[in-house]
Amino acid sequence: MVSRNTPVLTARALNRATLARQLLLRRTPMPAEHAVAHLVGLQAQNTKPPYYALAARLADFRPEELSTLMEARAVARIVTMRSTIHTHTADDVLALRPLVQPARDREVGLFRKGLVGVDLDRLRTVARELVEERPRTPKEIREALLEEWPDADPLGLTVAARCLLPLVQVTPRGLWDRSGQVALTTAEAWLGRSAARPATPDETVLRYLAAFGPASVKDMQTWSGLTRLRDAFERLRPGLLTFQDEYGAELFDLPDAPRPDPGTPAPPRLLPEFDNLLLSHADRRRVVPQEYKERTWKGNQAYRTFLVDGFLAGIWRPEETKERVTVTLRPFGTLTREQRAALEEEAQRTTAVVSPGRTCDVRFGTV
Repeated sequence: MVSRNTPVLTARALNRATLARQLLLRRTPMPAEHAVAHLVGLQAQNTKPPYYALAARLADFRPEELSTLMEARAVARIVTMRSTIHTHTADDVLALRPLVQPARDREVGLFRKGLVGVDLDRLRTVARELVEERPRTPKEIREALLEEWPDADPLGLTVAARCLLPLVQVTPRGLWDRSGQVALTTAEAWLGRSAARPATPDETVLRYLAAFGPASVKDMQTWSGLTRLRDAFERLRPGLLTFQDEYGAELFDLPDAPRPDPGTPAPPRLLPEFDNLLLSHADRRRVVPQEYKERTWKGNQAYRTFLVDGFLAGIWRPEETKERVTVTLRPFGTLTREQRAALEEEAQRTTAVVSPGRTCDVRFGTV
């Protein structure tokens, strides 16, 4: 029960606090590896979003920096939160995957009808031997498992292997301008070591609040895909601050985390599809105006989005040739002349980072 005396944070106050944690209130002079760790990973269902995400957040970022980290195996792509691919530091690949394993086990359960008669322990052993002999494509894994269990559902076998084992996508998949097909091996084989210890719920709550707070228990459960996290928050409660939002939900936060004045200016930002900012809270009104909540998706595909004054304000699309990038911006509402000019400047800056040497044309139109 939230106390009547608990301080209330408005949507705008939550917005500015979250932008500060997400490195979106001002660009930060931080190495890419440190940013990936601070953000507890970057959503990476497609190969380019992590690069655009860092371009929006870091002062001196160049795509080659993240690509070099991937080649050096300092970061890697793996299924973790919400059963989606994230780019994590090597330490987090090893520590976070065991934490979210219960959610991966539940996912296997969704395919149980197609896995009747399949010994999951045996499947885990067979799949591990396959991918540790050499990285294998999903098709190769599926075909090999079908030889063992010819009557099983092929998709179920593939999902089970992905869920039961910590499979990373090996390079060149995910490299900037050199990405290849998906090939998988275990995190331990790719990184050459095992986790010193798995991440605990309590320490992960603190990391989540540092990157996404102030936040509710439900917010973190939405971000992680885990359930029953209330106990971790209650253990930590004596060392945390508590607030409530305008709708009465209890929010937790770190005492020393930034909570800027709600009037702090927030410059426009161009974000990739599936950006962490838009997917990591149960209640997204701190960033997404209620009237726009259904406008960033078409089917199961997300659009690239942009922020104006810290809030979702439209979608955008780049079209590239060898010499030129055309950025089309589609605002959802009316923008002032100053906001349009600032967005054009941000589009020019983003293009200079991710497509250096190319001319950038910015236009407002249909995406």
